[in-house]
Amino acid sequence: MNIFLRELKANFKSLLIWSGIILLLIVIAVGKFAAFAGDPEMLKMLDTMPPALLDTFGMRAFNLTTLTGFYGVMFIYFGLMGAIAAALWGSDSISKEERDKTVELALVLPVSRSQVVTAKALAALVNCVAFVLITWGISLIAVQSYTPDPAFYKFLALEMQAMLAIEVVFLAVGLLLGCGLKHYKIAGPLMVGIILTTYFMSVATALDKRLDWLKYLTPFKYFDAAGFLQSGRLERGYLLLTAGIAAVCVTAAYQLYRRRDLYI
Repeated sequence: MNIFLRELKANFKSLLIWSGIILLLIVIAVGKFAAFAGDPEMLKMLDTMPPALLDTFGMRAFNLTTLTGFYGVMFIYFGLMGAIAAALWGSDSISKEERDKTVELALVLPVSRSQVVTAKALAALVNCVAFVLITWGISLIAVQSYTPDPAFYKFLALEMQAMLAIEVVFLAVGLLLGCGLKHYKIAGPLMVGIILTTYFMSVATALDKRLDWLKYLTPFKYFDAAGFLQSGRLERGYLLLTAGIAAVCVTAAYQLYRRRDLYI
C-alpha cells in the first residue's frame, strides 16, 4: 500500500500537466467548433481540401456542423494523448527507480518484486482512469453552451470508454518495456515511437484499402470513432483483443522483472 500511495503522489504532477494540456486542447477545439456549428456552408470549405488529408483526420466520416461529428474528429487526439500519457506512466513507473537511484529503497521493503510491479501498475491505472474522467468532465462543461442532445452524451461516453481501452493497451506495453529493458533510458522514447508507428498504421489503412490488414496491429483502429458512432457500441471482439494484449504484456512484465538484474 505504501508503494501504491507513493507512486500516486509521484505521478500527481504529471497528471496535472496532462490535464492542463487536455483542457487547453478542448477549449481551443470547442472554440473552433463555433465556426462550424449549424453552418452547412463551412462544409464546402472541406471539399477544397485533398481527400487524403481528410481521410487522415477522419473528416469525411463526420458532419462537422454537429457537436457529435466534431467530437468524432477530436477522438484521435484524445486517443493519442491518452496513449502517450499511459505509456509513459507504465514505462516510467519501473525504470525511474533505476534512473533516480532509488531502486534499493524499493527492494529493502518486505515485499516481493511482483508486489512492487502490482502496486506501480495499479497506480498508473488509477492515473489513466483519472485522466479519462478529467477529459470527460472538461468536455461536458465546455460544450454546455451548444445544448448537447442525448445522442452526443452517449457518443461521448463511448469515446471515453474507447480512450480508456487504448490507454490500457499502451500502459501494459509500457510496463513491459519498463520491466524488461536493461537500458532503462530508452523505455520512454521507444514507447513514443511505438505509439506513433501504430498511429501511422491506422492512417495507412484509411488511405489504402490494401493495407486493411494493418488494423489488427494498431489499437487506434480497434476503436474507430466512425465505427462506434454508426453502431452505437464498441466492438466486443476488439475489446477482447485489447484485454488479451494487456494480459500478455503484464504477465510478461512480471516474469521479466523477477529475473532481471537491476542497476543500483
